[in-house]
Amino acid sequence: MGIEMPIAGFIVGLVVGMTGMGGALIMTPIMIFVFGVSPALAIGTDLIYSSVTKIFGAWQHWRQKTIDFAVVKWLSAGSIPGALLGVLMILLMQNHFDTKQLNSAIGKILGVTYLLIAAVMVWRIFGGKGRTTRPDDVQRPPKGKLVALGAIGGFVVGMTSVGSGTLFMAVLAMIYPVASAKLVGTDILQAVLVTAAAGLAHMSIGNVDLHLVGKLLIGSIPGILIGSRLTTKIPDMAVRTALMLMLFLSGMKLLS
Repeated sequence: MGIEMPIAGFIVGLVVGMTGMGGALIMTPIMIFVFGVSPALAIGTDLIYSSVTKIFGAWQHWRQKTIDFAVVKWLSAGSIPGALLGVLMILLMQNHFDTKQLNSAIGKILGVTYLLIAAVMVWRIFGGKGRTTRPDDVQRPPKGKLVALGAIGGFVVGMTSVGSGTLFMAVLAMIYPVASAKLVGTDILQAVLVTAAAGLAHMSIGNVDLHLVGKLLIGSIPGILIGSRLTTKIPDMAVRTALMLMLFLSGMKLLS
């Protein structure tokens, strides 16, 4: 795991910066299938790595004024408690299963989550785009809806490390169709908060490898800065299609 980890981090950072999604969807399977990290350790390590990486993406979007701070506030009001509840669920599983059973159970949960998110992404692309609006025409979703979305998404993030970008982006795009760059920036900032909360909770129960985090950050920080600058300049359909394919294949492998 010499230069391979920084390269993997750069690729993931680039994708996250461009689309606001894909971090855990790429990195967690890479750690499990390529580098042989256990599912529980991969989840906690990815959350810490992701939270630090996304700080730099959020900073770039803040400079570009592509963040809706009110939406971030209400999403986080639900997502942070939800994420902590998800980590508590993992802790309960660790107390009741041996290592082999735990890794198998978490692998199955990840597999189902990957397939569900792939289905949501397919639906969004082919059936759920809906109307287009100018940013000035869009009214923010009700606070209660944002908190509920945050709580559900946060729980998924806490258990699987997946969803801080993809899940929130998919649902936000349906209920708050603002310009793509603003949607990405808003999502990345709230993802910083939810992944940090979940990651620190995983660290407290021993599910984080800080050595791996450091190697990943060497590549991911320049990757997300470059990707964030490209957000408003290139289409992301090819990236999303590749993510969907990878999600489907990873989900099927984890469930097999």
